[in-house]
Amino acid sequence: MGEVDPAFVQSLEHQPKLDIIEADGIPLIDLSPLINSSDNDSSLASLVSKVINHGVPLKYREKIELAERKFFALSKEEKKKVSRGEANPLGYYDTEHTKNVRDWKEVFDFTVMNPTIVSASHVPEDKELREWVNRWPQYPPELREACEEYAAEMEKLAYKLLELIALSLGLPRTRLNGFFKEHTSFIRLNHYPVCPVPELVLGVGRHKDAGALTILAQDDVGGPEVKRKTDGEWVFVKPTPNAYIINVGDIIQVWSNDKYESVDHRVMVNSKKERFSIPFLLNPGHFTWVEPLEELTNKENPKYKAYNWGKFFVTRKLSNFKKLDVENIQIYHFRI
Repeated sequence: MGEVDPAFVQSLEHQPKLDIIEADGIPLIDLSPLINSSDNDSSLASLVSKVINHGVPLKYREKIELAERKFFALSKEEKKKVSRGEANPLGYYDTEHTKNVRDWKEVFDFTVMNPTIVSASHVPEDKELREWVNRWPQYPPELREACEEYAAEMEKLAYKLLELIALSLGLPRTRLNGFFKEHTSFIRLNHYPVCPVPELVLGVGRHKDAGALTILAQDDVGGPEVKRKTDGEWVFVKPTPNAYIINVGDIIQVWSNDKYESVDHRVMVNSKKERFSIPFLLNPGHFTWVEPLEELTNKENPKYKAYNWGKFFVTRKLSNFKKLDVENIQIYHFRI
């Protein structure tokens, strides 16, 4: 991201330094019983109650990671040829060092379904739809193929995880799959450059994921932290070779009527090494109304009102480009 303005560093000095706690409490989940079982396989019972061996061939991950590094190594001028915009928020953007910087990174976004159908605006009465179309750079030429192949593998893994969650809730294995027809899922290529003030800024600030699931591939540098519910401390998630970090998102929290909980997390930066990661964000179709599942509620105990995912999603995206006349909505706005 270039040389850092000394005035920028000085403007951050009032911020508290960030403490890091390393812990081994992040569970590893072996998906091989799910991948190799039939619907009635008794081995699933233990899997539900307790992600490695996930079935994604390593070649697809290696291919996209190599293409990602080549893309972010390009000049800023070349990368900006596929910059995102308000009309189509797909493509490249970065967070240049300014006094208002929040995230220390640069990004390339693309959707799994191309084109992806979304609501045209955040206004509830507006029924118009819009197509988001992926913007592919000229260089490296192999990036598009690597991304599309990887997206197909992530889609398969996401459905396996959805089935696991459904089973854990006492639901039929494919209960959640129907919400993802014409889904709005996307993948983000993240590059976190070396940062001279890692104790003062974050790669990504504290947040919860708004969608259903996030499947994160990361390199061996490490950066993600999760907020531990028992004491509020931030726990560093150690990288595990060829494993994926799975975040349950807000939609699963609502569908499960709080049986699952979306977790606060953030990303640290590094003063010596750049870092790369690739999150796959699984989202339902724009027309989906998100509310607690009937099987998990009765008339007395639903904890959320229904909300339209398409409007929710577009509101979040548009807020990156302009100040809207509505607050950046969260699921707690729909809590009963």
